[in-house]
Amino acid sequence: MSEMMPEPKSLQEAIVYFANPDNCIDYLAIRRWPEGRVVCPSCGSDKVKFNPNRRLWQCSSHHSKRQFSIKVGTIMEDSAIGLDKWLTAMWLITNCKNGVSSYEIARDVKVTQKSAWFMLHRIRLAMQDEFFGSKLRGEVEADETFIGGKARNMHKNVKARRITGQGRNTDDKIMVMGMLERGGKIRTQIISDRKQETMHSMVKSNVEAGASLYTDEFGAYKGLHSEYEHQIVDHALRYVDGRVHTNGLENFWSLLKRGLGGTYVAVEPFHLFRYLDEQVFRCNNRGSKQNRISDSDRLDMAVSSIFGKRLTFAQLTGKEGGTIN
Repeated sequence: MSEMMPEPKSLQEAIVYFANPDNCIDYLAIRRWPEGRVVCPSCGSDKVKFNPNRRLWQCSSHHSKRQFSIKVGTIMEDSAIGLDKWLTAMWLITNCKNGVSSYEIARDVKVTQKSAWFMLHRIRLAMQDEFFGSKLRGEVEADETFIGGKARNMHKNVKARRITGQGRNTDDKIMVMGMLERGGKIRTQIISDRKQETMHSMVKSNVEAGASLYTDEFGAYKGLHSEYEHQIVDHALRYVDGRVHTNGLENFWSLLKRGLGGTYVAVEPFHLFRYLDEQVFRCNNRGSKQNRISDSDRLDMAVSSIFGKRLTFAQLTGKEGGTIN
């Protein structure tokens, strides 16, 4: 492989750096095999040789698929799109706080819109936060929101029929619950209903017993005081009562909906969890004054998670056959 160059720290540097295919391979190989020992993805042997002319490795063992590229065993497997375009797209989606649309990616890296859409969903797979059973602790906010069609876009007859007697239109909307550890991470999950059993199960699965739990006055949260220091803020009276508020989550919902409504415009319900993963990734890796996380750091985190994951076009669309590269 080529002599190492300084890794990029800005988008402009990234475009120049990743224009060299050898730099792309170097960047990915260091993160895939941090110990410097390249391993065959088929048999696990480290007896491999790199062919610089074809930019492929070849395993010394005789078996099918003994030649492999850096894409094999990653979200980019079987894609004919160049690494320079993949890595530029990753830089953009990991660092644009309101998201980046497939149309913009298509224009910026010169691929079709359908290919860009497929790329972005595969990158979102790498952006999924893996918690490995850890729970939120300390001060935790819990809240839920509705995402879906806006009443102002409906015909007046449809709007009148769908708005409930409670004054809140929940038809054709998806319920999402979020939990935020102050000074820590946020988690979101699509839920099927707002019943007490569902809400309690979500909290107990994600929040450590004994934590300070802050919610609004919604009745489904009642009964959690036995396991948590549960305090409620009544939004009919105030939004902040000292430490008791859910403003952190409210800010997250605002940013999420700004991206969904302004950048992506139309999101199919069965893809919503992927957009949640994207926004959660950026939020959890936004950094702070004490722990600065740069744009290049976020790219590093995303790239380090592309290995061992695969999403085919058939899986993405729920249809058999056909791929878009």
